[in-house]
Amino acid sequence: MVVFAQTDSICYRVGLEGYTSSGEFLPFWLQTNRYGTVSARPHSANLSAKIEKGLSSPQRWYDYGFGLEAIGQADADGVRAFVQEAYAKVRLSVFDFTVGIKPDTWGNQDPDLSSGGFLFSKNARPMPRITVGIEDFAVVPFTWGYLEIKGGLTHAWFTDNVYVTNALLHHKFLGGRIGGRLPVNISYEFHHVAQWGGISPVYGDLGHSFGDFWAIFRAKSGGIMSNDQINALGNHIGSQQMALEVKFDRWKIHAYWQTLFEDGPIRFMWRSMNWPDGVWGIAFEQSWTPFVSKVIYEYINTTDQSGPFHDLDGLVFGGADSYFYNTIYRNGWNHYYRTIGTPFITSPVYNAGGETYTLNNRAQVHYVGLMGDVFSYKYKLMASYARNYGTYSVPSRSENTAIMLNVEKHFSKLWGLDFGLSIGADFGTQFGNSFGCAICVAKRGLIWKY
Repeated sequence: MVVFAQTDSICYRVGLEGYTSSGEFLPFWLQTNRYGTVSARPHSANLSAKIEKGLSSPQRWYDYGFGLEAIGQADADGVRAFVQEAYAKVRLSVFDFTVGIKPDTWGNQDPDLSSGGFLFSKNARPMPRITVGIEDFAVVPFTWGYLEIKGGLTHAWFTDNVYVTNALLHHKFLGGRIGGRLPVNISYEFHHVAQWGGISPVYGDLGHSFGDFWAIFRAKSGGIMSNDQINALGNHIGSQQMALEVKFDRWKIHAYWQTLFEDGPIRFMWRSMNWPDGVWGIAFEQSWTPFVSKVIYEYINTTDQSGPFHDLDGLVFGGADSYFYNTIYRNGWNHYYRTIGTPFITSPVYNAGGETYTLNNRAQVHYVGLMGDVFSYKYKLMASYARNYGTYSVPSRSENTAIMLNVEKHFSKLWGLDFGLSIGADFGTQFGNSFGCAICVAKRGLIWKY
């Protein structure tokens, strides 16, 4: 009876957004972590329309959802339209099956205020994909709720065709969490991604067979090029992640650590060759007062990269990792010129010369954020300071201080509209000094409830 009492709803949202800035680019936090929907140009506008049905209840043994969103965008480069979401999702017990273009964030970073995970953030447009697995932590039977696991497998398609065309993405992950109903939970996750296949303008067909996929899955050598036959077929990146949660009735602390590796051998997090690099975050959340409901601090370092030398006197040391760059896949770990991982590894959208690859992947960053509700005005405040060093092969120096305040409010007596105002600024030599703002007007509502 409980299962059949659940209701499903199909909702809509229509929105109009305008962005303007005094600088060469829109300020960093006005365009970052928006799933690639906001132009980097100083002046732009978006018109979006979306329908969606979310999953109804985690207690249902069977559930489903879908979404469709289209965006029209205008900036100095012209007018364009694209599909941002087009997906269907089915859940059977704890197992998920997703097909289509669906924005998701993988990793243990804070879902509301994080600057972005090391391997995955909200910075790039989502890819068409097929994902099968347990996406959320689920209780292992006969463990009394104290042990949970998750894991999944994704096959996706790069659709930007920036350098290597028709490239493919392989992603698998596995995680465990202990603690259950106890006030302290500890979790660990392992993520492995690989760019593979596609057509290179230099090397031609990079392989699409099942044998190539099997080599990618196991991170083994293969292909037709000597580099892939010596090392591993494709461009492989991995991340190990640990988190600690301390939770009570009115407050919670969430601390997390993420590392990255692009070379073997794979060692446990604090024994890896590039152990000084990572994302360290801590978030405090409370429900005593809505004025400041959550505060977060993150430190991001990507400067070590296992040292400056990869090959010295004929001996392979595994250094000079050059995060998110690959010799064959020169478009790197980016989608539509935006970094898929931490946005502090600078996206190619900023490259003045039109290069498709990453020009700055060595940075030290301090980031803070807070959010709350003041008399029904919901706000987010974000600030970061980044000191950049370019790459080991082409060093450079720059810095940027970025801030943003976003305020949103629903006005039920004004046709039920949602209004949003964002003010942002950049200071420093990386992007130049600039001030900008964004205004959003949206209408959302119910199409059908059944």
